[in-house]
Amino acid sequence: MSDTGQPTAPRRLLVAITGASGAVYGLRLLQALSEMPGVQTHAVVSDAGWLTLRHELNLAPEALRPLVHTLHDAANLGAGPASGSFRCQGMVVAPCSMRTLAAIAHGLSDNLVTRAADVVLKERRPLVLMARETPLHLGHLRNMTAVTEMGAIVCPPMPAFYLHPQSLDDIVDASVARVLDLLDVPHTLSSRWQGLDTAPA
Repeated sequence: MSDTGQPTAPRRLLVAITGASGAVYGLRLLQALSEMPGVQTHAVVSDAGWLTLRHELNLAPEALRPLVHTLHDAANLGAGPASGSFRCQGMVVAPCSMRTLAAIAHGLSDNLVTRAADVVLKERRPLVLMARETPLHLGHLRNMTAVTEMGAIVCPPMPAFYLHPQSLDDIVDASVARVLDLLDVPHTLSSRWQGLDTAPA
């Protein structure tokens, strides 16, 4: 409840999954958000994103629907997230393919993922892109510069070895935790750096 006694509106977030390797980042983000009270998660998966989800995680749409409020069709440019009047506190593309990055950088709103990202930028809301590719050529780097200048945050999922991960899940959770921090969403997914232990051995 708010101070006026009215029900508090849920915090609405949009998660997109595209065709880059690393579909587990999008899945883990949806799982984490589904467990958070007061968060309403909307999701959209590109055609290539579904291919990667099936190949890497053996997942079909039925596996994602229980994790989200609404699973939008990427071809539906009439869906809510295509409009700035759709109240949304932020968007994450996890993972973000170089194709999607390029489309966002150049304002090519050819599916709901890129249109929603364009809307989030024009409405000055947080857009986090978990860009996945290596090595990078100059076109990739220029597109990263362009989206950063437009207001997006490029957040490649990098292993935080200083946290001494013990499993692949630890590595994934650390990257997802960084994204949640960027969206100012409280979490307990990963430990926080407390500084080097300088005590003598």
